[in-house]
This record gives sequence, structure tokens and C-alpha cells, in this order.
Amino acid sequence: MARSWDESDIRVRPGKGSRPRTKDRPAHNDAEFGMVVTKDRGRWGVVLDGREDPVVTMRARELGRTAIEVGDRVGVVGDTSGRPGTLARIVKLADRTSVLRRTADDTDPYERIVVANAEQLLIVSAVADPPPRSGFVERSLIAAFVGNLRPVIILTKSDLADPAEFAAEFADLDVPVLVCGIDDPVGPVRDLVSGHVSALIGHSGVGKSTLVNRLVPEANRETGEVSGVGKGRHTSTQSVALRVPDGWIIDTPGIRSFGLAHVDADAVVGVFDDLARAAEDCPRGCTHLGPPADPECALDELTGASARRAAAVRKLLVALRRNEDWE
Repeated sequence: MARSWDESDIRVRPGKGSRPRTKDRPAHNDAEFGMVVTKDRGRWGVVLDGREDPVVTMRARELGRTAIEVGDRVGVVGDTSGRPGTLARIVKLADRTSVLRRTADDTDPYERIVVANAEQLLIVSAVADPPPRSGFVERSLIAAFVGNLRPVIILTKSDLADPAEFAAEFADLDVPVLVCGIDDPVGPVRDLVSGHVSALIGHSGVGKSTLVNRLVPEANRETGEVSGVGKGRHTSTQSVALRVPDGWIIDTPGIRSFGLAHVDADAVVGVFDDLARAAEDCPRGCTHLGPPADPECALDELTGASARRAAAVRKLLVALRRNEDWE
């Protein structure tokens, strides 16, 4: 005899979750905003507006793999007391006003964000021990220009060599150059960073951490001599934002290369209004390098200060195209 079935004979297996899935996300209107000052292994230190000490945070699940970098403005919820053992959540990431990016090399499509929302990029270079590397400075300038940061060149170790010759290489770009060796006053650099968010970048051993310690004595950034083997050792391993009067300086790890796979010649020329206007008359595909590569480049028609600036920018474009040991 066939058995009859009713609803009591059927067991419905429950789903994995007790609540239905939804694409709606909480608005987090109560989020407190602040600036990311440290980043380390899935934890971010955030100084909330109006506060002094950082709150330890994690990235909320709804942000997925969204990159959060030192300098970012973020919204935080949860336990924001900052007490030991507490952990708040980053739930919002504000639009960035500037981004300093680099790639591992010129063939790597993956962009790494070094710093977010900095107003200035202080490019630190020694004039001796190690000798200055024009290619690195030029590439740092390109990254600053296209990332909407104001570049400033800081020359250290002026007690070992005259910085004037190296500084002259960048005069036509209208980039400020400050000399701040160990025997030079640090006041001009302190005045420059006061009231701003500034990032510092440079090769290992150029005196960047020494400069930071002069600006922020309580920072105690690790310093060390350049190794005689290989390309030296890094003395800073993590980016960190440090307070200065009415502002911040973000000390970045010493880096050995500055890939610019994400930048093209038009982006560099477009930074300068006079060159961008002239470049509108260039033929399609112009690399703006001038003869013999580009015999009809409109930058050749410029005169005066604009012509000198075009020549300086062409040096940057050569550095951009050079795929060799440009450190």
C-alpha cells in the first residue's frame, strides 16, 4: 500500500545563515572620522579628529580588499575609546585628494600606493655618501606631479660636498630645493611642513630618518650607516605619520626603485599649463622628446622660461622611458 506524505514527514535543511542575505549595508551615520597614521599586518592606527592618541582598528568586512593607506581619511565605528585591547572598525574611506603611487618596475602593472592625501612630497637626497641619483629624484618628481603633490627636494650631507651643482639640475622645473645637512639649520624645513601633511621619500642611507628625528625629536626613528655591501640596508620598515605643528609628516620606508608603469608622457606634460597648451598642436603619438624622435613636436616652438621648462621636462621623460638601473 502506498504511503501518503504530509508536511510533518519532510525535513527542510536550514540555510547557512539565520538571516536572509541582502545587498543593503548599514549607513554608519555615527562613524567618527580621522586620519590613518600607521598600518601593520591588518591593523591600522587612526587618530580621530580632535583626539591625540590613535585608536587601533581593523577593516570592516563590507570594505572587502579596499586598500587603506597611511594618510587616508576614514570613518570608524565601534569601541573608539582607545583603551588597551579594544578594536574599532574602519567602515568608510573618504575620497583622496592626492595619491603617491609606484610600481615595482616599469613592466609591473600593479600599482602600490605609498601615501594618500599628502599635500607635499619631500624628496630627500644626499649630495654624497651615497652619491645623488638624478634618476631616482626625477622619477619621484614625476610621481609627485601626476599624483597631485607639491614636490620639494631636500639635500642632506652638505658637509661632504657642495649641493649647488645637483640643485641646479632642477631649477627650471620651479621645484623648491632646501639644503639641510647636519650642520645646516632645520628651521626652513620645519616652517615648510608646519600646517601641512607632507610625505618624505628617499633611498636608504640618505639621512631621511636623521632629518625626521631633527623635526620630531620624540620620533626616535632608527638611523644607520650605509652598508658597504650591496645597496645598503633599510633603517625604516613601515610608513608612519608623525605630528608637527598643525600638521603631519609621513616617513616612508627607504626604497630602492621607483617604477612608473602607470604614467605616460602626456600625463607629465599635462601638469604644466604652458606645456599642455603647446602640446595640443603636437601630432598624434608624439612622445614630446623632440628631434630626432619627434621632429614636429610643438614644444620646440616655445621660448623663454617655457622653453627652459620644456627642456627640463624632457629630461624627466627620458628618465620615464629609461628601463635600466635608474636608481
